[in-house]
Amino acid sequence: MCSLNAVAFAMGRHVVERIPSAREVERRSSQAKSALSRHLQRVYPLSIKKSCSLLSLSSLSLSQNSNASSLNSSFSSWDPKNSVSLRKLFGSWEGTETGFGVDDLRSLRGGEDPASGILSDELGSGKRCNWITEFSDEAYISFHDEYWGVPIYNDNRLFELLALCGMLIDHNWTEILRRREIYRKVFLEFDHHLVAKMEEKDIMDITFDKELMLAECRVRCIVDNAKCIQKVSEEFGSFCKYVWSQVNHKPMVNKYKCSRSVPLRTPKSEAMSKDLVRRGFRLVGPVIVYSFMQAAGLANDHLVHCFRFDECVRFGERGGIPLPYKD
Repeated sequence: MCSLNAVAFAMGRHVVERIPSAREVERRSSQAKSALSRHLQRVYPLSIKKSCSLLSLSSLSLSQNSNASSLNSSFSSWDPKNSVSLRKLFGSWEGTETGFGVDDLRSLRGGEDPASGILSDELGSGKRCNWITEFSDEAYISFHDEYWGVPIYNDNRLFELLALCGMLIDHNWTEILRRREIYRKVFLEFDHHLVAKMEEKDIMDITFDKELMLAECRVRCIVDNAKCIQKVSEEFGSFCKYVWSQVNHKPMVNKYKCSRSVPLRTPKSEAMSKDLVRRGFRLVGPVIVYSFMQAAGLANDHLVHCFRFDECVRFGERGGIPLPYKD
């Protein structure tokens, strides 16, 4: 009997000893957060705040925003019943050191999952990139069909796209495109000469406009970038000449067959980001810059089967075309 008590006591002590202390739990948590922080520093672009969500990062490229709105709404109306479906969607993250990686972010585009709502048939005037889905907003589809990937050589339009891409930290493309006309109005058609002269009252008026949903720091970034564009224009002759000098004045034509191949960032965007930061620009991390390069036609990332791929190639060869912007 005594021996049994001794064994039970020993086993109980062993179990107690295996329960981690509060300090041990805190240490492990700190290590996990540190690992995640190191990972995010490699993935997230420069100037992105810590509050930037995973889904914000996944929407920085038009090709990664196919279901961003529906995903965001799913998270905002969280239901425990969704855990099963979300586990299927994000299950591949469990095998990585920090829980997720760049490859997993690319998988959010859709196109590889038959249940993601991808439209495989002809859409509108032709077969589109496969991140255009039956859930895509009309403004989003229109931007893909008319603007995205078309070379732009107008300073104001380039400034506009740089500003819109900077907004991707807080919003997805669909949300931004729905407000594009309003943004043009409050930012004076993105004339960098006029925006650079905006005063404190102008900045605060834009900030307090609830329809715009722009934080004060974002508005100040746009105004500060307008001032930087003025300096760049003085040095290079125009902001357009500076931007296109980054790609030797010729669009980069990529020939991707699936959305998973489209990168978040490239060596070119990293080099351009570094130079922009050196010149005082803000909200110009390498991921944001590559989104800007895609939108402004510096990089043609339409998938090869998309009807816009060949069209954008021809636009680049002809030095651009008149765009339906209010110039």
